[in-house]
Amino acid sequence: MVSKEQKIEITQKSLEYFRKAGIIITDEEENNIEVADFGLGEPETTGLIILVYVNTDRVCAKELVMLPGQTCPEHLHPGVDGEPGKEETFRCRYGRVYLYVEGEKTESRQTNPPDSPEGSYTVFHEIILNPGEQRTLGPNTKHWFKGGPEGAVVSEFSTKSRDELDIFTDKRINRITRVGK
Repeated sequence: MVSKEQKIEITQKSLEYFRKAGIIITDEEENNIEVADFGLGEPETTGLIILVYVNTDRVCAKELVMLPGQTCPEHLHPGVDGEPGKEETFRCRYGRVYLYVEGEKTESRQTNPPDSPEGSYTVFHEIILNPGEQRTLGPNTKHWFKGGPEGAVVSEFSTKSRDELDIFTDKRINRITRVGK
């Protein structure tokens, strides 16, 4: 669970990253920033800072802020109600993001996942995204990503987002963010 103090502190850090990336957000958007810790209580290690601009039945647009070395854990977006899972494009706006997907394992990876139970991270084909570079992932594609040494800001464009239905390989993960006292 994220404490109120952690949420405030990490939200303030994310505003610095938005400025570095040249992204202007409104006061209302600032109040809607989510600090996800995936139920592990260590948001600066395993976490993600999310600002959703729009999420309709057809499209979704978000900004993702990643602190240096912060990891969004391995997951996939399953089909729902006869519709295919989420298709998403990640476009790096600032810093560097290390994206890991299904495919041939990259032997000399630039980074590794955080300490976690065995089997929590299973895909190791590395894609490095620098500012202006992007990658599209199809539905049901296992993936995880990690902020580089300067952190990262990533724009995500996708079909409808149903984060609460994502499937994580680490069984400890709880996608629904809870903020404590």
